[in-house]
Amino acid sequence: MRIQLSDHFTYGKLLKFVLPSIVMMIFTSIYSVVDGLFVSNFVGKTPFAALNLIYPVLMMAGAIGFMIGTGGSAIVARTLGEGDRARANRYFSMLVYVTIAGGIAITVIGQLCMQKIAAGLGAEGRMAEYCVLYGRIVLLAVTAFMLQNVFQSFFVVAEKPQIGLFVTIAAGIANMVLDYLLIVVFRWGLAGAAAATAASQVLGGIGPFFYFARKNDSLIRLTKTGFDGKMLAGACMNGSSELMTNISLSIVNILYNFQLMRIAGEDGVAAYGVIMYVNFVFIAVFIGYSIGVAPVTGFHFGAEHREELRGLFCRSLVIVGVAGCVMVILAEFLSAPLTRIFVGYDGGLFALTSRGFRLYAVSFLFAGMNIYGSAFFTALSDGLVSAVISFLRTLVFQVAMVLILPIVLGSDGIWLAAVAAELLALGVTVTFFALKRKKYQYL
Repeated sequence: MRIQLSDHFTYGKLLKFVLPSIVMMIFTSIYSVVDGLFVSNFVGKTPFAALNLIYPVLMMAGAIGFMIGTGGSAIVARTLGEGDRARANRYFSMLVYVTIAGGIAITVIGQLCMQKIAAGLGAEGRMAEYCVLYGRIVLLAVTAFMLQNVFQSFFVVAEKPQIGLFVTIAAGIANMVLDYLLIVVFRWGLAGAAAATAASQVLGGIGPFFYFARKNDSLIRLTKTGFDGKMLAGACMNGSSELMTNISLSIVNILYNFQLMRIAGEDGVAAYGVIMYVNFVFIAVFIGYSIGVAPVTGFHFGAEHREELRGLFCRSLVIVGVAGCVMVILAEFLSAPLTRIFVGYDGGLFALTSRGFRLYAVSFLFAGMNIYGSAFFTALSDGLVSAVISFLRTLVFQVAMVLILPIVLGSDGIWLAAVAAELLALGVTVTFFALKRKKYQYL
């Protein structure tokens, strides 16, 4: 029996509904993890460091898809809750077409500027060559990657999260198989890793486009539409927190790499890359839950079902809180074996990475609540509050901590910067929960 946005959500039904989104985000995060795993073990430490250096820039392009997907899906879900399905389809269609146009523009600009981008990141010699090689190949699929990020949110609005999960799993498996074939069997090196990622992103982005373009029994589909600048601006503003999160994370990653290059050299950059790969998978649980529950929140908010909204909010706090505690415990126990998978061939790098991850993992205790808080206000179409939480969490607090703590604690300060930043952001999130409770009546 299909779960509908209009249903009453118990803990069991809520978890069942968001599970596909969680698994979907985990498989999405596997793209970079698998690339890093194969490159580190079969290509070399310098290409691995180059991949880590250029990857945050590529994620900035994909962040636009997250912005349009999360911000736009909240508006579309609210419109469905108001009972206007035709207008919801027009909104959805326009956002998809705008994403395609934006992706093409980014691809052209990125191809022309990739050498300058690599140089600006501090890459020199062979590392710069590797950065340009990987970046240019992956950029060829950036339009599909952006579409994939858009459709991740809209599959939930369409009440078809299982299809979104299937597409993402298929793309993830394709990435893993292609990485093995192109890197290990055909020995294409870093170019093979980039080609595998690009091919999987094409599968993940183009497949859903054809699904929504044909007749289907979902709540939304692609139709003829016109340009609605006001709606697009509203979607971008509403999803600006997700854009800010992704861009800020990319900027912070670059700053982390600069600090680690200064303190620990190339090994430090490689160690941070491993920690980020594992972090992507853990954080994907929180992001997936937030993506899954946001359309439900938006629907009941648009339909003015205040009691259901309160139930969703309270249950989400419990689920996210428990998940945070579980993930910290898992991360502490799994730090050594996970690190060994990536860099077990180098004793010094293994020790540095394992210790760094144990310290960094404490941030999971607070990160989930902050991610959910930002997504919750996006679902309520309060993009400003959502953006403030994300801006402070992912940029201001992170930058401040990564600059200050290493002065006192050395390399440990870099790993603990994320913990301090998430704790400060939690204070902001809880404050907004308290301030906005009467306006939106979720408590």
